[in-house]
Amino acid sequence: MCSNYVAVTSTERLRMHFGVDAPLPTVKTDVWPLYEAPFIRRHPHKDVGDEAVPPRETMAGLFGMVPHWAGEIAFGRRTYNARSETVAEKPSFRDAWRNGQHCIVPVEYIYEPDWRSGVAVPTRIQRKDGRPMGIAGLWTTNRKATGAEVFSFTMLTVNADTHELFKLFHRPGDEKRMVVILREDQYDEWLDAPAARSMDSMRQYPAHLLIATAEPERGKRKKA
Repeated sequence: MCSNYVAVTSTERLRMHFGVDAPLPTVKTDVWPLYEAPFIRRHPHKDVGDEAVPPRETMAGLFGMVPHWAGEIAFGRRTYNARSETVAEKPSFRDAWRNGQHCIVPVEYIYEPDWRSGVAVPTRIQRKDGRPMGIAGLWTTNRKATGAEVFSFTMLTVNADTHELFKLFHRPGDEKRMVVILREDQYDEWLDAPAARSMDSMRQYPAHLLIATAEPERGKRKKA
């Protein structure tokens, strides 16, 4: 499960790889649950026939789904990932799934803990070709928690017990999971897919197209 990642915030890379403009200045680059970060969705007015309306738009939202009925923003601390096997049933995600509120989370790389040495070693995972990852997600809005409209999103995950790379991470004995990394030619398909076809995109990304780099000093305080 991914709780920490580095978001794509470069205007050039967002336009080149995702066809969208830069996000709002409030978004974070190093993202943890409930940090505000960019996500990409279909523009709500893309079908009005106005050429000035882009097919995709960048939004700023909290990393961690805060469903419309949740009374506090802190709810999102435990909903930053959604299991594809149960997403249609879980109250936190089922409305967004049923309504096809799909998004793409633009990511430079994610971090996962490698426990093979007996301690958790932060490990950076990214595409070998240097391109950013587009991770399949769901988005929603909430007004109940603060009285103002708050956007939030979650990343979808699949089982990774047989994945050559992601099976190496997380605690021994725990189920191995990985986020759903989309190919570029899947972006529009995912954004447009109705609930009946959403599971078609829930697939493992090939291990040979990814690279993992240990960063054991990440998060440690530097000595004065």
